[in-house]
Amino acid sequence: MEAPRNLLTCAFCGLAKTRIVLDSSTGFVIRDAFPVSPGHSLIIPKRHVGSLFELEVNEQLELLMLLSDAKSALDVELQPKGYNVGINDGPAAGQTVPHLHIHLIPRFTGDLPDPRGGVRWIFPDKARYWS
Repeated sequence: MEAPRNLLTCAFCGLAKTRIVLDSSTGFVIRDAFPVSPGHSLIIPKRHVGSLFELEVNEQLELLMLLSDAKSALDVELQPKGYNVGINDGPAAGQTVPHLHIHLIPRFTGDLPDPRGGVRWIFPDKARYWS
């Protein structure tokens, strides 16, 4: 029997179960393979969809519950002082893996000299809106 197309082409469909740190009926959490900070995690739906807006409401809610659970686990493990939470939804937004995933990026005091502006730094000329 031939494997489903998603398993052959998607980085998140068919991941090794050993990568999963949290699991639910509709999603799972892994650590990012290319982390931008210690504990950088991805919350991923089990169903192959490209966009947050393709999910059913119950899937959205369950992913948000997984996001909260992942944050709680990182609070205990690493004690970060904050988080960036983000979704690159569509190629124009920088999405490179066409399977929805939510980034949970722990932030630590001093990891940047001035972290103000957070995700606004995707457009550096618009990030320092306070100056």
